Amino acid sequence: MPLATTPDSAPDGKPAVHRHLKIQVGAAKRLRKEHDLYCQEAQAQEQKLSKLADENAEEWELKHARRIAEESQKMVKDTRNRLDKAVQELTSFVASIRNKPEFENDEELVKAEEALKAASV
Repeated sequence: MPLATTPDSAPDGKPAVHRHLKIQVGAAKRLRKEHDLYCQEAQAQEQKLSKLADENAEEWELKHARRIAEESQKMVKDTRNRLDKAVQELTSFVASIRNKPEFENDEELVKAEEALKAASV
């Protein structure tokens, strides 16, 4: 991907930059959606665990529910880390091309900046 990080290095630099922006924007959006879903799942598992505890469920049921809730929390942390990394990469890439004259009023760049706002947590 050298064309994406150095858009001036080839005559087709702008299309390569647009392609790279689309990929990074798509990844950030997907990871944001994934993070939100894991947060919902973790919350649901915590509620289920609480309900089982209130109902005096058997120990093996509680242990199993606790293990599932812990796994959900691990996935929330993992997706958060991956989302943060994707946002950081997109932010630095956008910053590197923002002030270049050929990208002034560029539609793809505007979409990328909007996606950054939406993906940031």
